[in-house]
Amino acid sequence: MHFSIPETEVRSDENGSTYVAYNIHVNGVLHCRVRYSQLLGLHEQIKKEYGNNVVPAFPPKKIFTLTPAEVDQRREQLEKYMQAVRQDPILGSSEVFNSFLRKAQQETQQIPTEEVQLEIYLSNGQKVKVNILTSDQTEDVLEAVASKLDLPDELVGYFSLFLVQERGDGGCTYVRKLQEFELPYVSITSLHSPDYRIVLRKSYWDTAYDSDVMDDRVGLNLLYVQTVSDIERGWIIVNKEQHRQLKSLQEKGSKKEFIRLAQTLKYYGYIKFDPCVTDFPEKGCHVIVGAGNNELNFHVKLPSEQMKEGSFKVTRMRCWRVTSSQVPVANGTANPSSSSKCDVKLELAFEYLMSKDRLQWVTITSPQAIMMSICLQAMVDELMVKKSGGSIKKMQKKRLNGTFQRSDSQQAVKSPPLLDSPDPSREQVVKLSTKLSSVSLRGLSSSNSASDISGNDFHGNYAFEGIGDDDL
Repeated sequence: MHFSIPETEVRSDENGSTYVAYNIHVNGVLHCRVRYSQLLGLHEQIKKEYGNNVVPAFPPKKIFTLTPAEVDQRREQLEKYMQAVRQDPILGSSEVFNSFLRKAQQETQQIPTEEVQLEIYLSNGQKVKVNILTSDQTEDVLEAVASKLDLPDELVGYFSLFLVQERGDGGCTYVRKLQEFELPYVSITSLHSPDYRIVLRKSYWDTAYDSDVMDDRVGLNLLYVQTVSDIERGWIIVNKEQHRQLKSLQEKGSKKEFIRLAQTLKYYGYIKFDPCVTDFPEKGCHVIVGAGNNELNFHVKLPSEQMKEGSFKVTRMRCWRVTSSQVPVANGTANPSSSSKCDVKLELAFEYLMSKDRLQWVTITSPQAIMMSICLQAMVDELMVKKSGGSIKKMQKKRLNGTFQRSDSQQAVKSPPLLDSPDPSREQVVKLSTKLSSVSLRGLSSSNSASDISGNDFHGNYAFEGIGDDDL
């Protein structure tokens, strides 16, 4: 998640006194408005619980009223503080931090705590109506949906809630996975648009875990409707003969066999992103990115109109980062330079091992850059758990309980730093090389995955199964 404070507002309290409100945005969308004193209170709470040595520096109090320049300076300092807390693997997942953000979100949107009915969608568009409180967090809503569907407790962690935007052409855009610091009802209501909905979808990447889900009747049905939906929207590639076989299994009601056949198809289990722009293999290329099978898959349209395809394996990514920048937007007659409105430009950049001695940065410019980053991190988390002999059930359960922490052997792999500045000298990156040196990926048939980026379509060498320190 990308935290920023791009703007401030002068507001009045109930007594008529004015104060400066700092607008905290998540992924470029307003999450909450808070006062300096509220953030100072959060800082004191974190210090009390975790100690001075862990907590990042906080901008000091000022005796006199701040000048506009000082307000802007404090805004930048508070932004860096929030980013530092969120990026910390302990502080960023702490209940102190998350509960502060949930409360601030609810207060900002002025939605009182009361019982409401929330619609959650399955992948096929079917609605599941659950009775919740407006103050229920993501975990609570997920458990309410699971209870309504009769999904066993041990399978709840295999699924997540996603914010999805329906498009006019019948397609959909996965905006983000709902997080522990937000209230789903408030998040969806504050968007004030019928185009957005909350969708239940599996949250794991390794298809080997499908077996756990398919052993349960409800889990099987959820996985089945998701698979059918992915085929219908073209996310999974199906030829005429495969389509005939799938249709036959569908008519027989053979859901397990249907899924097992789908598992052999190209791009099964992938999430596809909206068309965007990349600088690989050359600047200005239009690309459709897919995430799955421990890789980012590229369908690139070159300036020459030629189409290319290839994949970037997560085990060959040395590191990645997400950056954002403010892009002025004209408001009709106003000049962009004088407009107060800005769009957020997001970029995902990763350093990739093209050959044994050659690393290269690849950049994707997309509003879904953070969602792509989240997908990469989830793949890494699964690989780490598998490498250490751990259980995905335990990993997911810990996440649902808000206490997910990596073991000592995994501490170097953190969520990718999401910084506001595009200045490379200021950007931190998550390094994977030392932690993926002995990871082996379960190979699938050639029909399941595109050639690696280094194959015939793209320049580079074949992907090997692990990255050793000496290779970097």
